[in-house]
Amino acid sequence: MLADVQNWPDARGIGLDEVGIRGVRYPVSIFDAGQGKQDTVATVSLSVSLPPEQKGSHLSRFMEILDAFAGELTPGTIAGVLRALQERLESQAARLQMSFPYFLRRRAPVSGASAVIDYDCGFIASVRRGEFSFLITARVPVTSVCPCSKAISDYGAHNQRSYISIGAEPNVGANGVPAPVWMEDLIEAAEAAASSPVFPLLKRADERHVTMNGYDHPVFVEDMVRGVTERLRADPRIARFTVEAASDESIHNHDAFARLAWPPNGSDGQ
Repeated sequence: MLADVQNWPDARGIGLDEVGIRGVRYPVSIFDAGQGKQDTVATVSLSVSLPPEQKGSHLSRFMEILDAFAGELTPGTIAGVLRALQERLESQAARLQMSFPYFLRRRAPVSGASAVIDYDCGFIASVRRGEFSFLITARVPVTSVCPCSKAISDYGAHNQRSYISIGAEPNVGANGVPAPVWMEDLIEAAEAAASSPVFPLLKRADERHVTMNGYDHPVFVEDMVRGVTERLRADPRIARFTVEAASDESIHNHDAFARLAWPPNGSDGQ
């Protein structure tokens, strides 16, 4: 019989917060707001806590559990993954993090020409002592036009590609299932707070519209964070969230950013 070295005792008395595998690329199916599904490839991290008396964790079991659940990922099935990790690895806590490209078909504002654009999205879920936590994340590219540049220039204003990153934790119902907050909800909130969305395909009439519309709606990174906050804090499905806006400045060699966690945590900005 082969030795089970991971189960050997450890006398140093040091438990570990997380032990697991990461950087795993795996095909998954994600539900979208239209109740349909799209297939994508996720980069996955799985981990459990390790008690101080145990030398190591059985890493092969992580892949076995992922393979058993990886067909469709919803808040319900993700909770099942975490429970399976806890049970099979005899752990008090388990965590799953995954990121994936999420695709939407977008139409140009004037011509209606359409193409697919991708967004960096993901899930972060954990369970510890029976408490389940679930976070939905999205990083949304947008255009921002500088209000200061517009105000002081005789003509034109500098603009740049910006990114709005949102992490939203849904409220959990009496049945223990998180409220249905969709990737599209976070993407729409981000785009509404910017000078303009970005589009995968634009004709000349669309480019004219996007340029002028952005010029008419200048925003700082502070404005974008506040705009997203106004929308998300009014959403009864969302318990708490973080939002960050960052601009790849076009006239500086540094970026500008603003960040907020809601509800307020007592920092100077709250």
